Amino acid sequence: MKTNILFSILFFTVIQLFANNDSLQPEKVKRVYVFDIKEEIAAQAWRKTDKAFHEAEEMKADIVLIQMNTFGGALDAADKIRTRILQSKIPVYVFIDHNAASAGALISIACDSIYMRSGSSIGAATVVNQSGEVLPDKYQSYMRAMMRATAQAKGRNPQIAEAMVDPSVYIPGIIDSGKVLTFTTEEAIKNGYCQSKAENREDVFANAGIKKYEITEQKLSVLDEFIGFLVNPVVSGILIMVIIAGLYFEFQSPGIGFPLFAAITAALFYFAPLYLDGLANHWEILIFIIGLVLLALEIFVIPGFGVAGIAGITLSVFGLALAMIGNDGFNFKYVETDTIFKSFLTVIIASFGSLILSIWLGKKMLTTTRFGELSLQTVQDKNEGYTSADLSMNQLIGKEGEAYSILRPGGKVKVEDSIYDAIAQTSYIERHEEIIVVGFQNTQLIVRKK
Repeated sequence: MKTNILFSILFFTVIQLFANNDSLQPEKVKRVYVFDIKEEIAAQAWRKTDKAFHEAEEMKADIVLIQMNTFGGALDAADKIRTRILQSKIPVYVFIDHNAASAGALISIACDSIYMRSGSSIGAATVVNQSGEVLPDKYQSYMRAMMRATAQAKGRNPQIAEAMVDPSVYIPGIIDSGKVLTFTTEEAIKNGYCQSKAENREDVFANAGIKKYEITEQKLSVLDEFIGFLVNPVVSGILIMVIIAGLYFEFQSPGIGFPLFAAITAALFYFAPLYLDGLANHWEILIFIIGLVLLALEIFVIPGFGVAGIAGITLSVFGLALAMIGNDGFNFKYVETDTIFKSFLTVIIASFGSLILSIWLGKKMLTTTRFGELSLQTVQDKNEGYTSADLSMNQLIGKEGEAYSILRPGGKVKVEDSIYDAIAQTSYIERHEEIIVVGFQNTQLIVRKK
């Protein structure tokens, strides 16, 4: 009996030791989700990253691997990507395939493990504009703080991260004052900013001690590719031109037709991807719509051109331009001035270009014969006996009446209980104002205020 008890205790002890010893367990196959950041860090890179982490979480991935090769990009997009990585419950590795400069360095430092190919570099995170000029210190201060905080969060030397932004930081044996820090692969390994050298993915996993793994690569859908195409600044400029041209032709013709449909479609293609990428806010789209409403009121309701028209144009331009900027609500503190200027310049150039092209195209379409005789070209010469004027109108000259509708300058007047088409000599005449007929032309009376 005692022998059986001792045997049972021994048996369960061996089983427990076996269960607690990882070396005796069969190795689990790691699920690895892989995606690339090999373009400029901008809205599309952020959208790809956000999509990647959602998919990795859904498939319950064990590791997310970023293949990095970028010279940097927009600070706001880099901050969003950095934050997403820091908040990830899944370990994130980055494989730097040659370059992780500027915003790319910030993103890499946010990862749990960094691996670099031979000849690669990481650093040079000073904030510059499109021309490569160093921006004011408020941008550098924000970038220094982000780099420092990110390094601290991952247990890396924060002073080194700060030296990648600020040339005044001096670290003995690492960087002299007056230079921005950039590490080679070997230097990064030596200073704790790289786990090891790796020439490919297989090396990354081998160096990480992962023997069994299955890889799932990010595959962008046709819709994702299309959205990426639409947020291209050149395409955005073309869409703005279509919006302006469509509105111009719609305001020139009565009723609702194809120009308005084209303008609405272009506006959807313009705002929708920017909204999905987190650039366009609700209020930016709203002020664009309010601007269009004010323009319509100015053209169709309010006589002359004044405050409503100017406000409409201003709000429309602001709505289009601000939708391209990665501001946080009404906070533009860390949006580069160069980015704001570029957005407004794109909208203004596209708008003026569209108006000029629309006016030219409108004239060509009405005078050319290449569009199936859109306008009547035959002339009915008065010397041949043709006339369009009712000679009885000559008897109305000097008669008094009232404006039957607002004249801006065209409209209708009531003279001797009859309604006539008329044109005001002045800019406009209010409805029911007294008028006097001073002439007629092409079946229209010419009137002025009494």
